[in-house]
This record gives sequence, structure tokens and C-alpha cells, in this order.
Amino acid sequence: MSTDLAAVLLFTLAGFLIGGAYTTWKNSRPLAISLGVCAVLAAAGAVLWLL
Repeated sequence: MSTDLAAVLLFTLAGFLIGGAYTTWKNSRPLAISLGVCAVLAAAGAVLWLL
């Protein structure tokens, strides 16, 4: 797997997780916070993968 493809997939995963966190914020805040943390980790992993 190329470096660029892996980073794009991680950024895509982060986007889906952020969308899920936004959607679940009113119903389940602990789940939304955990999704947000996972999104930050995925985005950080993508940035570090590119370096």
C-alpha cells in the first residue's frame, strides 16, 4: 500500500468518525466524545504517516 493511499484512508476514517461524533452528540455524549478522540487519533496517524 502506498504512503499516500494509507494517509488518504486515515483522513477518510477521521472524517467519518467526526461525522458520527457530530450526529450522536445529542443522544449519547460519551459515545460522541470517544468517536471524536478516535477521529483525532486517526488524523494524527495520517499526518505522522505522511512525515
